[in-house]
Amino acid sequence: MSLDRIAALPCWVGEISAEPLAGGLSNESWKVADAAGVHVVRFGEDFPFHHVSRANEVMAARAAHAAGFAPAVEFTAPGVMVSAFVEARTWGEAEVRSDPARLGRLLRDFHARMPREVSGPGVIFWVFHVIRDYARTLAGNGSRFAGDLPLLVSIADAMEAAQVPLPIVYGHHDLLPANFLEDAGGRLWLIDYEYAGFGTAMFDLAGAASNAGMGEAEAEALLAAYFGAPPDSATRRAFDAMQCASLAREAMWAMVSEIFLAAPGADYGAHARDYLGRLDAALDRYQSLHGKIAS
Repeated sequence: MSLDRIAALPCWVGEISAEPLAGGLSNESWKVADAAGVHVVRFGEDFPFHHVSRANEVMAARAAHAAGFAPAVEFTAPGVMVSAFVEARTWGEAEVRSDPARLGRLLRDFHARMPREVSGPGVIFWVFHVIRDYARTLAGNGSRFAGDLPLLVSIADAMEAAQVPLPIVYGHHDLLPANFLEDAGGRLWLIDYEYAGFGTAMFDLAGAASNAGMGEAEAEALLAAYFGAPPDSATRRAFDAMQCASLAREAMWAMVSEIFLAAPGADYGAHARDYLGRLDAALDRYQSLHGKIAS
């Protein structure tokens, strides 16, 4: 049992109390208090089907703490990470949309400061590879969404062709609203570094925007704050394209999770359908602004 595993960890000072934390779609997390303070225990194995390495996640979380964005990692062992608990509220979509310029500055700082702190092999995240690899995994495992795969791959190909050259940065790559925390002093924290690695800034920007349902004015403010000036037409097209790719990847993440995972309370099929609907809307908008894609 999880409580037995928690109690057996050698990092505690005195007696402990523990309660589960809700909200995770793939990992099990607990809030644990001992004589030294309050902590978060996160259980999770390597997920090769999602390209997730826990060793990379731990390294990235430690780097993010050193860079000033994440809680301290206090203990690790195979399949478990213990971090300091931050008393903060979890953001929803409305909070992400509320001040896009602030978010743009946060991501600019994150991308600039993280490369100084990361160590070990340089992990890369390229969403278009992820989508193609997910398609192979889903086709090979009899997914009930198999009929959607050719269109999803063709969309990814078109959106990849729309990208513009940008400097390589170190990104988070999973900017769902629930991965932003804001404490009572107004400090923003980023959590969950399973997909962290080197890549293009456009994915974090587009992922944050698409996962929160940002409108055009909010997206313009996000990009202007990040780049220091309003985006040109090619950059805006690349951003709109990457929003489609981000939504496709999230839908396919849920499809793959439906085959391999069983987190308590998670409905991966519903999550996939939600993001397929978001993708349809984003793709309609993309084609109305930038022209029809071949499919």
